[in-house]
Amino acid sequence: MVPPAALALAAALALTGCETLGAEDSSAVPSPSAGDGGAVSPLENEEGTGPGLAPLDSGAEREEARRIIGELATKGRGPKTGYDREEFGYAWKDSADGVPLARNGCDTRNDLLKRDGRELRFRSGSDCVVVSMTLADPYTGKTIEWRKQDANEVQVDHVVPLSYAWQLGASRWPEDRRERFANDPLNLLPVDGAANSRKSDSGPAAWLPPNRQVRCAYAVRFAQVALEYELPVTAADRTAMLRQCGG
Repeated sequence: MVPPAALALAAALALTGCETLGAEDSSAVPSPSAGDGGAVSPLENEEGTGPGLAPLDSGAEREEARRIIGELATKGRGPKTGYDREEFGYAWKDSADGVPLARNGCDTRNDLLKRDGRELRFRSGSDCVVVSMTLADPYTGKTIEWRKQDANEVQVDHVVPLSYAWQLGASRWPEDRRERFANDPLNLLPVDGAANSRKSDSGPAAWLPPNRQVRCAYAVRFAQVALEYELPVTAADRTAMLRQCGG
């Protein structure tokens, strides 16, 4: 005979699970390969395959950050004429060549949620579609308990915005290069949706993460992307980036 206390505990746990996952998630199961979501320094994450954006606090880290930012070429931001999101391929294309995580059977957005999320849960029968997770948002510093039914609460940000890149030279790139840029994990961070909306297509001179602790790291990531794609930034943006790292 099962003790009454054990029956009560089992019932409570079952009820809690249903309330936490919601109707769409009720058949989801935890992934055995879910990462811990610990943020990685951009100085140690040159391909963007590690999660998050760890602060750069030491003098040596900030010196290296200034060196990287100092390599950037500068140019005035051109017109937005002809820009369209589709110029960078359809959103979250899994088959963009030349970037990590491509052609793994999972679209770019879900790859990034898996990379940065903790306590991941997937749609039943899938090891790709994330339906719930906990995100340590680098931009605001808050923890987000995300559910797929509230998808916009977490958005995947292009650190160097697509229209920014278009105005600084990507308009002349071949299509496959733009597709790589739009799906490269180096240029992508899952973040608070509201913060990402406020950023829009701003460069660092006009917008920086509200979380001051990661501003130097954000500047380095912005620079890493620009250097990887031989993309200049505006002089005002480079000055703002250096300032965040003590320059």
